[in-house]
Amino acid sequence: MTQPVVGVLALQGGVAEHLAMLESLGARAIRVRSASDLVGDDGAPVIDALVLPGGESSTTDRLCRTFGLFDPLREVIAAGLPVLGTCAGLIMLASQIEDPAPGQQSLGVLDVTVARNAFGSQVDSAEVLLEWMGPSTTPDHLDSHPGDSASHADTGDTAEGHVDVTDAVTGHLGRAFDLVSGRAASDADVALAPSGVVRAAFIRAPAVTRVGDGVEVLARYQESVVAVRQSNILAISFHPELTGDVTVHEELLGLVRLEAAV
Repeated sequence: MTQPVVGVLALQGGVAEHLAMLESLGARAIRVRSASDLVGDDGAPVIDALVLPGGESSTTDRLCRTFGLFDPLREVIAAGLPVLGTCAGLIMLASQIEDPAPGQQSLGVLDVTVARNAFGSQVDSAEVLLEWMGPSTTPDHLDSHPGDSASHADTGDTAEGHVDVTDAVTGHLGRAFDLVSGRAASDADVALAPSGVVRAAFIRAPAVTRVGDGVEVLARYQESVVAVRQSNILAISFHPELTGDVTVHEELLGLVRLEAAV
């Protein structure tokens, strides 16, 4: 197929990191700021896939409605456009929010219920390895330190066992992340993982508290569901674009290839 065009909703949040990661995987990545960046005059999508990045979910909701993107987003995703929602993007996709901000809405295209800030505040941010239930991957993408990634150009090592991460959610330098283990913490654990591992950064992350019929669970953290897939929709609680892990973005592009083959 020709080079896929992937839009990144560019109203706020970690847009640049997603653009860089998609470009590194061979896609043409563009910013989506208006309905014309999303659909043509005939109402058909002008992109092959979409990323809803992290940020502040109630602000993203408000900006989408202000700039006339809310209904077009809901319509193209419901019609089958492959989409990845990370952190606040997961909240935007969900059918129900347990603790919405006053007036907050969601697109309602993903049959899950989510809880905002389920793992604590900014000081509770963590970078972990998680078992990933998606297509099989090798652990090669974990060999390099996340600070070596192009998407991590503004980060660097601090004290032993910690990493400073540029927080694309707030635009401020992130606090030191504890390099705590997920459920796949060693080479032996990687070998036993269902299909691989993903390096995940949790920053004021939501959790999925209810999973509807037809929704697959792809990853868990601290016994909570943090990654799901429903048909053309991938949604995760964490930020792989900050760790340099391309697993989830590769899966999004895999959905594009499947769509093109139909």
